[in-house]
Amino acid sequence: MARFELSIETHFSAAHSLRDYPGDCARLHGHNWHVKLYVECTELDELGLGIDYKVLKSELKEALEPWDHYNLNDVPPFDRINPSSENVAAELYKKMSSRLDNERVRVSRIEICETCTAMVTYWP
Repeated sequence: MARFELSIETHFSAAHSLRDYPGDCARLHGHNWHVKLYVECTELDELGLGIDYKVLKSELKEALEPWDHYNLNDVPPFDRINPSSENVAAELYKKMSSRLDNERVRVSRIEICETCTAMVTYWP
């Protein structure tokens, strides 16, 4: 069985602080978070597409809107859990899966970079 994995990249800007962190990251600071969304499919549609990149871009932009240019510590669920890169990736995965997953397409993983040298990849 053939499998396809499509990906798109974007970014958002947000501040955060890590509660109880024993160092500088406990203080409020910001990042230009780099996001890479991966979607897997096993069938193509009648146009030969797994899913239109325009759909991926639009859905990801909408999912990130509540976080973009905010202090993540003030935004649910990060008002209760630490807005670590790991938690941001896991929460974004949940958001995107609920938006995109169907019988043909599913979100396979999410990459989040706080900086150009610090990245996390999340997949279930």
